[in-house]
Amino acid sequence: MPFDTKVAGVTILAKVTPEQASEVLTPEALQFVATLHRTYEATRQRLLQRRVERQIELDQGRLPDFLPETRHIREDATWRAAKPAPGLADRRVEITGPVDRKMVINALNSGAATFMADFEDSTAPTFSNVVDGQRNLKDAIHQRISFTAPNGKQYNIRKDGKVATLLVRPRGWHLDERHVLVDGQIVSGSIFDFALYFFHNARKSIEIGIGPYFYVPKMESHLEARLWNDVFNTAQDYIGLPRGTIRATALIETILGAFEMDEIIYELGLHLLLHQEAPSETRVRPP
Repeated sequence: MPFDTKVAGVTILAKVTPEQASEVLTPEALQFVATLHRTYEATRQRLLQRRVERQIELDQGRLPDFLPETRHIREDATWRAAKPAPGLADRRVEITGPVDRKMVINALNSGAATFMADFEDSTAPTFSNVVDGQRNLKDAIHQRISFTAPNGKQYNIRKDGKVATLLVRPRGWHLDERHVLVDGQIVSGSIFDFALYFFHNARKSIEIGIGPYFYVPKMESHLEARLWNDVFNTAQDYIGLPRGTIRATALIETILGAFEMDEIIYELGLHLLLHQEAPSETRVRPP
């Protein structure tokens, strides 16, 4: 029988285990996914179409360049860094890897300052991998994660508190989660990954002093960063957290994104702007 999500308009086209249903794919969490999808999917599709149109221009010989309409952002010398959030003051050594259970434990215990838990490049995006990855991170944040290897070796989080700060990388805007439909539409992989982690872990991560923190990848324009900013604000409002609680790291890993790097950082900083101890005329650049 198909999994009953108990949420109007939400369908899951994959096998769901009892543990996944009770710990990750709860009706409340799926309602949050649906809310973000209904609010922002049209914008995501417009931005993806904009990528297609820009590629056509590139194919016709137009070279990438800096945007004249955002020159004032690039030349603004009044920007200053926001105060680093707890757990992010030292980022000299960072480890990254997939979200399987053993990796999460070993990465947190590695001695690195931060661990970027990756739902994108290093995780095969099967539905089981993605949802079990959410379970693993939830157990890590709630400090109950453990793993027993086939040979009997036991893995646990170190007891001295010297664990890496956790940051989560959801999938990029161009990737879908084809196993989840809202009102018959395929859900964004970005929304799905972000929403489940944030819903289940935001308050607990604040309680233990390490979040909620995210990496946002594969952006090709500052408008795509603006979409993330809007998602962050809606998410914080939804569960009653102050805007600016989320911190995001922008991964500049596309040529077009490199030409809008200042603008991308500026857009991601907008959700911090009104929540820092800074003069009103000073823009705030996130760390």
